[in-house]
Amino acid sequence: MLSPAFFIDTLKTLGVDFYAGVPDSLLKNVCAYITDHFDDRHNIIAANEGGAIGLAAGYHLATGKVGCVYMQNSGQGNVINPLASLTDREVYHIPMLLLIGWRGRPGVHDEPQHVKQGKITTGLLNVMGVNYEVLSKDEAVAEKQMAKAMESISLTGDVFALVVEKDTFDSYTLQKNAVNDYELTREEAIQMVASAMENDAAVVSTTGMISRELFEYREAQQQGHQRDFLTVGSMGHASQIALGIAMEKPHRRVYCFDGDGAALMHLGGMAIVASKSTANYIHVVFNNGAHDSVGGQPTVGHRVDLPAIAKAVGYKDAWRVDTREALSACLQTLPGVEGPVLLEVRVRKGNRKDLGRPTTTPIQNKEALMEFLK
Repeated sequence: MLSPAFFIDTLKTLGVDFYAGVPDSLLKNVCAYITDHFDDRHNIIAANEGGAIGLAAGYHLATGKVGCVYMQNSGQGNVINPLASLTDREVYHIPMLLLIGWRGRPGVHDEPQHVKQGKITTGLLNVMGVNYEVLSKDEAVAEKQMAKAMESISLTGDVFALVVEKDTFDSYTLQKNAVNDYELTREEAIQMVASAMENDAAVVSTTGMISRELFEYREAQQQGHQRDFLTVGSMGHASQIALGIAMEKPHRRVYCFDGDGAALMHLGGMAIVASKSTANYIHVVFNNGAHDSVGGQPTVGHRVDLPAIAKAVGYKDAWRVDTREALSACLQTLPGVEGPVLLEVRVRKGNRKDLGRPTTTPIQNKEALMEFLK
């Protein structure tokens, strides 16, 4: 495996000293190293991957230098537009290096939401005209690949990608690991909200730990999973899925269980929720200030006033709680309020080490929910 220090130091000798992106589980060790060794002007954890492309483009326009954008391959969908209409040689011809974690690589077992993306990862790069190398786990070979990538960028002015397989990088522990001391864990907060909901309410939960913790709660309570749509992929879009259901089922309460990273990724979705005046819509954001599912890299979630944003775009009301007592009191009044409303619950980072994954397939989940909604 590659040492994160070796990888980043090699890129530094090749002239790369600016990073932007969205953390990925396959890149978590190298992302942690970047976080510890670059200031927040030279490593920007973006709201989404397309935004990271924009940041690297701006960096190049200002300096003439090449930035590196890191992402999970699921984020390729967010970068297709700026790669085709901004950086491409037929438009502004802006060079940059992409570092892409290859979840769902064919032949490697992975979660269902990564299977299709894994199959098309290199194909998308081919369609976009982006040259790439699958990064070797051997340092000598990898060093040559990095040199080749930067030479190609220098000669052509094009984008080049390094695609990263599972277990490419050696372990590295994040030192700048901000710890918050909020009273509630996310799992406890999810359990409190789920236990207080109406019996006929539906839930759309966002990708990552939130869906996993909701699934485990239902298992522990032997409640079944028919009320919940577990959005195992499609990060940032749970609020719009919930809105689509709420508009068509106006007499049924619909809850969106969101995370701070997911809510920030497509923050404009809140404005659309508000514009539809869905009285049955409850938006709950469990905010721990981190991308917990991919290594605990920080978000700007704790620097942002989400309730103020919700009110500004037109939510009927919004609240923030950070204690068990405050959440309990809010949940007692929630059934009588008219939506759309937002409840931000500030929680601690981290999760149980033995946290399981949903045992139902996405198709089974979809069909059970549709039957429940009839």
